[in-house]
Amino acid sequence: MSFTSNWNYPTPIKFGPGRILELAQHCLANNIRRPLLVTDAGLAKLPMVAEAVAANAAAGVPTAVFADVKPNPVRANVEAGARQFREGGHDGVIAFGGGSALDAGKAIAFYAHQSRPLWDFEDVGDNFLRADVAKIMPSIAVPTTSGTGSEVGRVSVITDEETHTKRLIFHPKIMPVTVVADPALTIGVPPAITAATGMDALAHCLEAYCAPGFHPMADGIALEGMRLIKDWLPVATRDGRSIEARAQMMVAATMGAAAFQKGLGVIHSLAHPLGAIYDSHHGLLNAILMPYALDFNRAVLGDKMQRLAAYLGLDRQDMDGVIDWVLDLRTALDIPDTLGAIGIDDGKADTIVAAALNDPTAPTNPVALEQGPVRELLLRAITG
Repeated sequence: MSFTSNWNYPTPIKFGPGRILELAQHCLANNIRRPLLVTDAGLAKLPMVAEAVAANAAAGVPTAVFADVKPNPVRANVEAGARQFREGGHDGVIAFGGGSALDAGKAIAFYAHQSRPLWDFEDVGDNFLRADVAKIMPSIAVPTTSGTGSEVGRVSVITDEETHTKRLIFHPKIMPVTVVADPALTIGVPPAITAATGMDALAHCLEAYCAPGFHPMADGIALEGMRLIKDWLPVATRDGRSIEARAQMMVAATMGAAAFQKGLGVIHSLAHPLGAIYDSHHGLLNAILMPYALDFNRAVLGDKMQRLAAYLGLDRQDMDGVIDWVLDLRTALDIPDTLGAIGIDDGKADTIVAAALNDPTAPTNPVALEQGPVRELLLRAITG
């Protein structure tokens, strides 16, 4: 079976093993002749980045590298990248890496030539109208993990270090102009990261499917994304050199981000402040919170969980069947059962709950979020 194809949903996607060799071609097609490649410090040391830079140079596309990106990128990372972008005379960004590098790269391309402070573009009301559209620079996304789906997103998630909150910077033109989705780049991702990022993709699909509102296209994408994750995440984690498993998981991650245009929910409402405060891996937080959140939303999800369980072919086709599947999947992937197991206690519970109630993902949770029940959910997730 060939895993090579071109899609236009929701932006042009060049998918398949070896497509990274086309990077310079896609830069030139989008009038990017002096790109800044944005990645993280760890990835910057790997051959794939050096090879991409060398291939671009050979094709007449000189490429500089910015790698000062934290695992949960902060405003200072975006500002430093924007400064290097301007000083280097760059005309576009290659966002190369996992969700952190993709979010930072997209934000740098968006922000580099704006005149207002970064937080002025937070996804609140119509703040995005403040942007000077003519000064938004293009970005090309090259995902190297299969989790966030940020390559097809219109937001960048950036941490405010002063308030320890995650803020969403939104504009329709933040979305990359092209995605080069080469599953071969994910071959070297370690099992633990493969598992955590894959569970992030599952959280996106699951919460999008559970979000209230009428959006059959998002529901269909989310359902198929969850089926792909059920079938292929254990394989990708166990046998990281399986290009089929890597390809299917890369597709599922992109599908999750396309689906969650419908909305997310309490998994992300809690994971965002937890990640900002404890600097924990976003996908791992989502994975731990998932069964507790399902139980939290139990009262209104009966029919949806029955349909989901049937589509996934679970033995028990109800909410408990879905929860059992999630628990079994976590066990198979060696993911902890509790937040306490990764060093999170209840010392900042009130701060986390307050932030969760104000998170942009809170309004689309199936059950209205209130302080007492959300605090109880958090404490259950901490202790088990």
